Amino acid sequence: MKKKTMLQKLGLLGLVSFLSYTAAVVFAPLAYPDYNWMAQAVSDLSAADAPSLALWNRLSALYSVCEVVCVTAVCLGMQGRKSGLLRTGITLFAAMEWVSAVGYRMFPLSTGGYAGEFQDVMHMVVTTAVVLLSIVSLTLVLLAGVRHRDCRSYGICAGIALAMMLVGALGMKLVPAAYFGIVERFSVFAATGFNAALGLHLFFAKPEKEQQNDMIKE
Repeated sequence: MKKKTMLQKLGLLGLVSFLSYTAAVVFAPLAYPDYNWMAQAVSDLSAADAPSLALWNRLSALYSVCEVVCVTAVCLGMQGRKSGLLRTGITLFAAMEWVSAVGYRMFPLSTGGYAGEFQDVMHMVVTTAVVLLSIVSLTLVLLAGVRHRDCRSYGICAGIALAMMLVGALGMKLVPAAYFGIVERFSVFAATGFNAALGLHLFFAKPEKEQQNDMIKE
């Protein structure tokens, strides 16, 4: 078994990011007495005046930083890939992660959800950008998986993430308000889950020379 490079080891930060975010989503409501996870959005837990904000910040401390480092490392690891679709898709996904990490930190919801203030409007602008970049990037990765055999596993992961986003988007419009929070969680976990999958792909990736030899054998 060949020793992993430092770049490959950085891929494990995607899993760390996923676990940090999951911990925040699961345990932050303990500091928010009236929070109803079945009906309320995850972002309510990190609103500027949310009683759970301090606990959320502690539990999610590794979330954003590990996520952007992981996806940036994945982009660097993609340089040897021949599929332009895969490289473009992952680059756009990385851009989405950066917009999310910076934008949501700069513009958290103001008062226990949406109160119509400037930072709330900007929060929605960031959300729109994140959603559009997510859909475009995941679609490109999915297409790369369909067209190129060596990108198949990336495409499968992208397809699962897109399906989760679709369930969340449609569910939030179709289900009763009392269950909004349940379907919304499909959407919020789609991106961080895909990021973790990309990190694991990087960690377990074969060296470029071995990939070339496998392609020659095929």
